[in-house]
Amino acid sequence: MRIILLGPPGAGKGTLAKDLCKEFNIPHISTGDLFREAVAAGTELGKMVREILTAGKLVPDEIVNQVVAERLRKEDCKSGFILDGYPRTIAQAEFLEKELSALGKNIDAVLYLQISEDAVVKRLTNRRICPKCGKIYNMVSMPPKFDETCDDCGERLITRDDDKEEVVRNRYKVYIQATEPLVNFYEKRGILFKINSDCEHEELIKNALEVLEKVRKSGKD
Repeated sequence: MRIILLGPPGAGKGTLAKDLCKEFNIPHISTGDLFREAVAAGTELGKMVREILTAGKLVPDEIVNQVVAERLRKEDCKSGFILDGYPRTIAQAEFLEKELSALGKNIDAVLYLQISEDAVVKRLTNRRICPKCGKIYNMVSMPPKFDETCDDCGERLITRDDDKEEVVRNRYKVYIQATEPLVNFYEKRGILFKINSDCEHEELIKNALEVLEKVRKSGKD
């Protein structure tokens, strides 16, 4: 299965991706992870990405496309993959379509995780992170055993600046505006499936698997 996950921050893409990876035995590909890997590897491409990110700029489409294209050519992607954070623009979506077409492949499904602004705010403003070990908690759904301290190392938990309400609401609005063209792009191709993610994770994974099973069966007909 070749799957794209769309959805605003806090929609549950990362957690869903981990479950789908196990279910289909395919890699989860995040552009953020790819950039970090390229920088760590010290390749020419990695050096370019590091300079751009250090300057606080957005990585241009052509470089993002190149990084993703290289990843998709690796052996573990032959049976499929899950893309998270890519594509972000119509230009990237068109590049991906051409790249996969050249490999004789295509995207099977785009799962658009829908969730209200207020639900996202509730999720993210309740998120806490351990500054020492990086473990993530949620004060509503997955709180620490002891108030505001990490279960593993006892460090005082923090709230990231981008998890504060004003920032979260702005991120949500920006994402919805930026993603609308992509939603239309994939709807026209008949591969976009809208899934309500304002629910317990068990229900989300159940609904996602039901959609993907229908897609898989239709591909065999």
